[in-house]
Amino acid sequence: RIEEYGRCTGANIRLQYVDGGEDEMGSALIQDVGENDDETTGQGIYDAYIVQAPWLPPVYKGLKSLSTYIKDNNDYIDFMDINQASRSAVSFEGEVRALPLDTDYISLGWRQDVFGNPDIKEAYKSSWGEELKVPDTIEEMVVIGERLNGRHDFNNDGEMDWGFCLTPQTNYFQAFLAPVLQTHLHECEKTEDGYKCLGADTGQNMFFDVNNFEPLIHNDGYRHAVEMYTRFIMASNCQVQTAAGVKCDRKTAFPTGRCAGVISMPGTMTNLLRENGKYTIPPEKRMDYVLEPGEYWGRRKVFPGSRKVINWNKEGRPLEDCQGSVCPLAKDGINYAPFFAEGGESYALNGRQSKPAATDAMWDMFTWLATLPVGEVPLAGTYRKSQLTDEAIGRLAEQWDNPVMAQDLHDLLLEYFRSEEEGGNVVQDLFIIGFPQYNEALDTELHDNLVLQDVEKGGLFNMEEPRKSIDPVKNKADFDLRYDRFIASLAQRYEDVHARQDGGGLNQLDLWRGALDIHPTKSKEEICQDLLATDHENFDKLGCLDIVQLKDLCQSQESDVEEYSPGTCKVDNNNSTIIISVLFGIVGVGLMGGVVYYLYKRYENYQRIQKAHEQLMEATLNESVRALYQLDYPLHLIRGDEFVEEGKLMRHEVLRNTHKLTVLDSLPDVDAFVAAGKHVLFFSHQWTSFTVPDPSSHQYECMCHAVKDLAMRNGWGESLKDVFVWVDYSCIPQANPSTQNLAIRSLAAYASSATYFVIVAPDTPHADLDDICDLDTYQRRMWCRAEQVCHSMRNGTEGMYLAVGKNVAVEPVRRDFFAESLHVFNGELTCCRLEHKGMGACDRQSLVIPLLGLYGELLRASHEMEREIGNADAIHSVNAFLSEIEKHQEEVFPRTFKRTMWRKNRRLTEEVLLFGDLIDRMKARISSGVGFEIDKESVGTLSTKASETFVRHGASDFLRHGVVHGSGAHGGVQIESAVGAMDNKL
Repeated sequence: RIEEYGRCTGANIRLQYVDGGEDEMGSALIQDVGENDDETTGQGIYDAYIVQAPWLPPVYKGLKSLSTYIKDNNDYIDFMDINQASRSAVSFEGEVRALPLDTDYISLGWRQDVFGNPDIKEAYKSSWGEELKVPDTIEEMVVIGERLNGRHDFNNDGEMDWGFCLTPQTNYFQAFLAPVLQTHLHECEKTEDGYKCLGADTGQNMFFDVNNFEPLIHNDGYRHAVEMYTRFIMASNCQVQTAAGVKCDRKTAFPTGRCAGVISMPGTMTNLLRENGKYTIPPEKRMDYVLEPGEYWGRRKVFPGSRKVINWNKEGRPLEDCQGSVCPLAKDGINYAPFFAEGGESYALNGRQSKPAATDAMWDMFTWLATLPVGEVPLAGTYRKSQLTDEAIGRLAEQWDNPVMAQDLHDLLLEYFRSEEEGGNVVQDLFIIGFPQYNEALDTELHDNLVLQDVEKGGLFNMEEPRKSIDPVKNKADFDLRYDRFIASLAQRYEDVHARQDGGGLNQLDLWRGALDIHPTKSKEEICQDLLATDHENFDKLGCLDIVQLKDLCQSQESDVEEYSPGTCKVDNNNSTIIISVLFGIVGVGLMGGVVYYLYKRYENYQRIQKAHEQLMEATLNESVRALYQLDYPLHLIRGDEFVEEGKLMRHEVLRNTHKLTVLDSLPDVDAFVAAGKHVLFFSHQWTSFTVPDPSSHQYECMCHAVKDLAMRNGWGESLKDVFVWVDYSCIPQANPSTQNLAIRSLAAYASSATYFVIVAPDTPHADLDDICDLDTYQRRMWCRAEQVCHSMRNGTEGMYLAVGKNVAVEPVRRDFFAESLHVFNGELTCCRLEHKGMGACDRQSLVIPLLGLYGELLRASHEMEREIGNADAIHSVNAFLSEIEKHQEEVFPRTFKRTMWRKNRRLTEEVLLFGDLIDRMKARISSGVGFEIDKESVGTLSTKASETFVRHGASDFLRHGVVHGSGAHGGVQIESAVGAMDNKL
């Protein structure tokens, strides 16, 4: 292909093979590209590379990001046509670093001439009372292999043959492990047709726990997989080859005709089953005479699943039957989890030292190769969904001259290429730095020291008489003893691998969470904070004391810090100095001097802690002010007519990709937008499912009705093109947790900047609970109350409406509606309902800064109006808010709150600081006239005077310091404030 490309383009491309072959290519890649965080490493000899996914983690930062290339050439690349597992394997930190042209997975090959042989079938049923069938589960595959082993002649030589054949490798063991350990990657909701799993990440995988990086080997599921794998091997080709001192190898065993089936990767599987294939069984060693017309002896199918899975939601993760919510993607009680081992071949570009002309030439070649059909690209197999069409499979059948094999491949990959949205359950390989070392550790302990080690040396295999090898069922006690030793040794080997990597286990955990794309993302500091609250053993093991300072956590996690290190958060009381007078008469001058010095140092330490506390409080006050004037994430809106046309609430990313979102980058932009005659409707609602906001669309219908109703009342026009909607699911990122968190931090600014605020609360059944969601349940939710308060504290209640039905007119909320909403922290939270399992903080704590800032601005406005002539109604409304807050300050702004958490499987309730004395500090700051100054350059041309910065788009019964709606778009924009009017040019 390189020569052909050169003839067509004139490009001179040379291919260099690595000494040592595939086993050395990973090391060669590091030598040429260089390590991720050290650009001085790497020889930079080559412009491009043929790679496999496990080789990429140490070097991906030195490979060129292909995301822009793919976007610019997607008519040819069609990246989303590539199967999800292969795409994920080459993506790091949101960037594509290699272009897949192949995929690797594990499947089961089986012989039609064995499983369809009437004599074998009859003998099988006579012996076992069951029909011989091609196995659907690993449990069936093991039992069938044991029952066929030593009882039938498959190759016509008069000698009894084996069960299935394999080459003992870690990836084949992991194919057994996958359906036992991984049942669903996302939280599921029950539907009429079963389960839909599109919710939060579960963190399931088969390697390491995503919360503490403990290897997932200390559970009954792992033992079950090892037992199945051991029994499978003992009835395989290994009983002869290993005993003879030669490599147990499917490539040499299968051609003998002694195997009823085989497990293998795709390329080798084709060579095992295809007529005249490199490792196939010759006709004289088969039983083709039993085949019907149109049948073929060599078949392949999806690797078997499991009827036994671990329950991730129970302590110890016990092994249970695959059923119900434990196994939501099951088919007929079987959990399937196809393992995409290693990921297949991909092409990558040198991102550090390649010349632009060379990069362009290589990319053009990659693009060309991506357009070629199956069988015409070296190293490439079927890896695209489009390669499973009838036309594509027809071409493959013609190329192979075998329609049965082509159809088998189609049926297998149709299952393997299912995305998560389609109910797929693909298992990812361990794509992190250290992959070869982790793999070697497992291979050594599992194969060399346990399954294939001689019983005399502590293993399970009897070299002298293989049939007397230790059976996990018949010799359970002996097996358990050796198994426990294997687990202990494997755990230690994994620890040793962690320690050899830069950053140790904590850095490996961070990389593993990234490789699995776990949401929400966590920094190393956040991981350690959660471990401090839940798991002291792994807090120590991962070296978290090198990442976090315990004293810095005394404000947010005092009880956690004190439990871990008693006395760390204790503030010394300098009143102890009163003992000086007593001691002076008792002890000598020297001792007295020592005591004085000691007490002085304690006092000095106390002063230092006090100073740090003061600095923290001042920083919190400053941050609360900054948050009022700056968006951490732009405001996204959907135009009213397009919102109504969508037919349901649309996910943010769908609207973004179809260019249906209007983006406002700053609060001054929002003001200007409204000044131009646009109307922003903020829809506040509760989710009626755990995974999607509005499965019944009842709330969406109310929203559409509200848009039209308000437009008609206010004369905005039927086109709705001047109306813009904000609703969480459509306007906050859902796929990227980092940007999602930024948007959530800006939620208070979004709500307070809207011209209208509509509470959407029709009576709607909750999809996952036996509850009705209505206005009462809405008003009980803390986040719903918070949104109301953020709007009403800046804008009053005149622009707030209530929508409770698609055929019911929207109604203004009561004038005193804010009084109930002010009690934000009495509301209900999901994190509290779940008792903060695996969490380090409560959502209540995230609302301190925005609400503190709003309160400060409200208080300041009142002080300013006392000195200036302003709107009497506005003054009354502001003071009404402040009066309500003053009467219930301890409820509206609690100093502390009770948080229930789980530590070491114990349920604990503790008192945690919330506002503390921040409200008193804010009052003092406002009274003294200190500190609402904002950096104009960083946040726009915002005045620091209350009369210009308080409520942007408020109502007539409240203080209005925003744009007067309906002002002419072509003239000056009138700004109405408490001190009169002024003209600005838009």
